[in-house]
Amino acid sequence: MMPIISRLLIEDPDQLIFGVCPKPVECGLGLVLGSGRVFSEVNFTLPPLTIGTDTWPEVLGHYDNMIDRVLKRAVSLSAPGIVIEFELLPAMTERPEWGAEITALLKGHLRRAHEKSGLSSALRVTPTDIRERDRPPLLRKGTAWEQLSASLNQCAAAGADILSIESVGGKEIHDAALMQGDVRGIVAALGILAPTDMTWLWNQIVSICEKHAGVVPGGDSACGFANTAMQLAGQHMLPDVLAAVDRAMSAPRSLIAYECGAKGPSKDCAYEGPVMKALAGVPISMEGKSAACAHFSPLGNIAAAMCDLWSNESVQNVRLLAGSAPEVFTELLEYDCRLMNTASRTGQAKILRDLLTRSDEYCNPQATILSAVSTIAIAKAIAEEKTPYQRTIAAGKAAVQLLKAAVAGGRLQIKTKEKMWLQKVESGLSQLPETPDRLLQDIEGDYGSLYLRESYGLDLEQSAVTTL
Repeated sequence: MMPIISRLLIEDPDQLIFGVCPKPVECGLGLVLGSGRVFSEVNFTLPPLTIGTDTWPEVLGHYDNMIDRVLKRAVSLSAPGIVIEFELLPAMTERPEWGAEITALLKGHLRRAHEKSGLSSALRVTPTDIRERDRPPLLRKGTAWEQLSASLNQCAAAGADILSIESVGGKEIHDAALMQGDVRGIVAALGILAPTDMTWLWNQIVSICEKHAGVVPGGDSACGFANTAMQLAGQHMLPDVLAAVDRAMSAPRSLIAYECGAKGPSKDCAYEGPVMKALAGVPISMEGKSAACAHFSPLGNIAAAMCDLWSNESVQNVRLLAGSAPEVFTELLEYDCRLMNTASRTGQAKILRDLLTRSDEYCNPQATILSAVSTIAIAKAIAEEKTPYQRTIAAGKAAVQLLKAAVAGGRLQIKTKEKMWLQKVESGLSQLPETPDRLLQDIEGDYGSLYLRESYGLDLEQSAVTTL
């Protein structure tokens, strides 16, 4: 039975701030995260290019060029340290040796920069969760899991300092439920299926890290869940209030990684990261305005308020006027980090955090639930419950109350349609059955064909509660 995080390690919103956390993480080449400084986390990827045996030398050439330029820019800016994230593309996970080869290439550059310039660094490696390749997904066995497992192991052996993933368990139901605005399906995905997969998967990842000295199990992300909702809301295909509540309800599933032994830093695309910081005390990576190269969001400034790593999400290796896009975004991130670190050094961190928060907090419901005060409220609601199912519902209800209070107080202005949706979501949460078993039974007709019970360790006779 894995330990359950049942109390907050940060209870005071004033203590929830960028650059510091209760459980700093040492990793890589002389880097300590969460001990007083914010560092840049730079993520880069290929321009449009077909990946295959014939193009592999070109692929390697791009990564060699990107890491070389990024590190030179970091050194020229006197960066105190840097994290490089290598997010494998699907083909690089399906061919584990390819991902491992790039991992070794990147780590070699980091070692040489450390030896030559003293630059502290760490390499985060994030294989793609290719288990959703088949529909319904077969999560715990089969070719896709074998390839993913091999990729995690080989990347760890090749030089990864941090292993992370954006896992997809439950996404097959969440996608469908989200488009229908169906609270039942969303809760079933985030509160039942995703937690069972997270528990199984993160026990595997932590075990892999333990086999390789110095490899830190980082964290997961609800990217495929709450970020999907955020992007759909940005395209006016979903209400913002639904995306906001969905974000809060994604936190309990991401927390399970830390209950299984993950140490952080959390993934940059995990906007639920502040809740992880409050509950698990781990350093978190966040992305905001400097990730506009990858996607738009209503969280450009507030996302930085509590970060320990500040990321650009990902940028292609294309030429801009100043230089290559990866080195340009290295500079953008580093100047942001300089400002945050100067604020910390001069005793102005809380002032800057509050300005970052206030500039976004009431411009969009999704930002409203990301403030330090809202984060603590959601984290407390989670800590008071014992099962993922109960925690997911509690997080959703807490988010609803935060949004209602902001609207009633005149701080958050939303349209009538959004208000109607907020009432609908609140009603949906209040009408959920008491047990996850009953909810799975209730949604069987709508979603039963979309997922395989065996993928979650469930069978017709087995209680959903016993698998969590």
